Amino acid sequence: MTTSPIKFYQVGSFAVGNRLLDPQHRSVQSDTGRSNSINSGHRACQGCGEALGARYALDAAMRATDGKLVAVNATGCLEVFSTPYPETSWQIPWLHSLFGNAPAVATGVAAALRAKGREDIRVVGQGGDGGTVDIGFGTLSGMFERNDDVLYICYDNEAYMNTGIQRSGATPPAARTMTTQAVGPNPGNTFGQGKNLPLIAMAHEIPYVATATVAELRDLEAKVEHAMSLRGARYLHVLVPCPLGWGSASGDTIKVARLAKESGIFPVFEAHDGEVSSVSKIRRRVPVEDYLSLQARYAHLFNPTRQDEVIARIQAGADRNIARFGLLDEQTEVAR
Repeated sequence: MTTSPIKFYQVGSFAVGNRLLDPQHRSVQSDTGRSNSINSGHRACQGCGEALGARYALDAAMRATDGKLVAVNATGCLEVFSTPYPETSWQIPWLHSLFGNAPAVATGVAAALRAKGREDIRVVGQGGDGGTVDIGFGTLSGMFERNDDVLYICYDNEAYMNTGIQRSGATPPAARTMTTQAVGPNPGNTFGQGKNLPLIAMAHEIPYVATATVAELRDLEAKVEHAMSLRGARYLHVLVPCPLGWGSASGDTIKVARLAKESGIFPVFEAHDGEVSSVSKIRRRVPVEDYLSLQARYAHLFNPTRQDEVIARIQAGADRNIARFGLLDEQTEVAR
């Protein structure tokens, strides 16, 4: 019996499967020859932003390098849900390092390849915010200082989700975690703590720093491909909502990530050699309350008593991001 492959089309979108677009406009995921670097069968939670971000980022890196890529992965959610012994969802050369030394291991892999004369093979290091912003901070700074030829990707879900939702250096103000409970006169995470790693990376004046979210996957793909066209140390910080830790609906992952950008909570930009070179403008500005109200980790700001002062402080932080990066233009629509 004669058979033919079934093709599914989604006309007018950039969604996976859209192959009616001109080839130069197609995403990595719409290409039937994509690498599927992290394949089905992993054990991520439903709606996991990190699994989505890693799939797009690594497939984009594979396309940019013609499949000549080695990935080094810090301990964390991405490592745990993708490699439950003796199984693995990775279909690329992939190394698991300790929680705090993925940048150093990636540097060593790049140095070994260089010593063997294989500079055509590229290296990506990756980890969550715990292994990047906190535990691996020193080795990452060293990688930046030496300008090692590695693209490091941080999948930021803003807490130590794998070990029980503890606060990290990327946990935002007022957010509830298991170690910043919603109790006392100042419930949730303390204002003024933590660190902004994209800005710290820029201070090293490395060739490329960028931020992205899983709400704009074409932007994520493009930034990975651009990063792989460069040499030296590069850093990509990707916001990946965690339904479990954030207390958001599993079907709202993209919506929450989009609201983080559209409210100014998470600025999306690119920087070359320490200077901002482009920003992703806010299309339809929304108040931070729209973003906060979808997440149980901020429920204490609304019930049983609304915390207007705290919400205002969070809004002020978003406004500062908008002013600092120039995220608005005259045509920006304001949501009512």
